[in-house]
Amino acid sequence: MIKVSPSILSADFANLARDIEKIASADYVHVDVMDGLFVPNITIGIPVVKAIRPTTALPLDVHLMIERPVRYVEQFCDAGADIVTCHVEADSDENTREALAKIHARGKRAGVVIKPKTPAEAVLPFLGDCDIVLVMTVEPGFGGQSFMADMMPKVAQLRRWIDERGLGCELEVDGGVSLKTRDACVEAGANVLVAGSAVYGADDIPGRIAALRG
Repeated sequence: MIKVSPSILSADFANLARDIEKIASADYVHVDVMDGLFVPNITIGIPVVKAIRPTTALPLDVHLMIERPVRYVEQFCDAGADIVTCHVEADSDENTREALAKIHARGKRAGVVIKPKTPAEAVLPFLGDCDIVLVMTVEPGFGGQSFMADMMPKVAQLRRWIDERGLGCELEVDGGVSLKTRDACVEAGANVLVAGSAVYGADDIPGRIAALRG
């Protein structure tokens, strides 16, 4: 089954509770956390995650685009995140493993993320400890970018590794996902689709979520 995780980066930040209610038929709520260091943009942090937690029964899918996420993963879990993903490029392998362990110790799902220029092999040291792997199909930092179709072989390679190892790991794609690009993602092996403007820009948001799910 294909899952849809709408990104609230495309929501109205003055009306987050209202806009999260609009995506109630989705599977996850995707929360993009940016620190202005790892990526050239600043979005939201722990207080906002805590504030939106009571507004939805959906799992909060928190994507940390921050330097040295091991410093903050426990606080995001305590604020209400259900899934926390960390970029492999943001810290040492040792600290990334520690971050995954801290997330699991809080009883939450953990995963790693790779940017477009990072090879699929960078995931291998962590794959057995991941509940989810996220492949960026745009350069992280801003919403509304064009989908990078040349990331699909990377997604397919990760799907092969996950299946060969018999892992229950989800495979997520984020960036430029729309009705035009969703088939390529699914055919490559992704089962979680992050979509921001493709969802929030629709006249019929539940209908758009259903169409993305397929």
